Amino acid sequence: MGGITNEWYVFEKDTIDKKTCTKIKNWAKDKFKPSSVDTKGDITDEERKTGRKPDYKPDSKTRISDVAWCNDQWLYDIIWPFMLRANEESGWKYDIKAAESCQITRYKKGGFYNFHKDGSGDHLSTYHNPENAFLHGHVRKLSMSVMLNDNFEGGAFEFASYSKEKCHITPIEASAGSVIVFPSSVEHRVAPITKSIRYSVVCWFLGPPFV
Repeated sequence: MGGITNEWYVFEKDTIDKKTCTKIKNWAKDKFKPSSVDTKGDITDEERKTGRKPDYKPDSKTRISDVAWCNDQWLYDIIWPFMLRANEESGWKYDIKAAESCQITRYKKGGFYNFHKDGSGDHLSTYHNPENAFLHGHVRKLSMSVMLNDNFEGGAFEFASYSKEKCHITPIEASAGSVIVFPSSVEHRVAPITKSIRYSVVCWFLGPPFV
């Protein structure tokens, strides 16, 4: 059963079974490394033409977590159908061509990720990487977060939306096995963890820039 708004789509608890959630966590357990963020900011047109990548470095004021990257087909086979259904039933119907590497994320006590957007979908945001047909010429259009456990405190997944000159924060009631899909331009965060460890899978789905 999905929860639908124009801003996000939520598949509720146990959409992905506990055995699968455990399999994903076990796959990543020896592969985690500290996360990083783009500390350089927007790149110039010339840098984009030459394929230069932004500077990614740890930034404890923006994000504290550990990540493991997965390109295994079995994981895409699990999450891809949920993206397709959310994209259709939400009414977005974006042109999706590919997905980036899946990020399995671990937030320990004190970990967080401040409000941010994953992408804007415009022509200036396109990936310039001719050697990678999945990325080249595409932008992030949809983002997904899959909750792998719920035996922690804090760590709420929250959206920020704006109306009448006010910012409204909406926490999502997500439990183990829940799947959250949303346009990559929507602002969101993971609130600080206050007890135990939070695990999730994050993936970004790509397509041509919006016209």
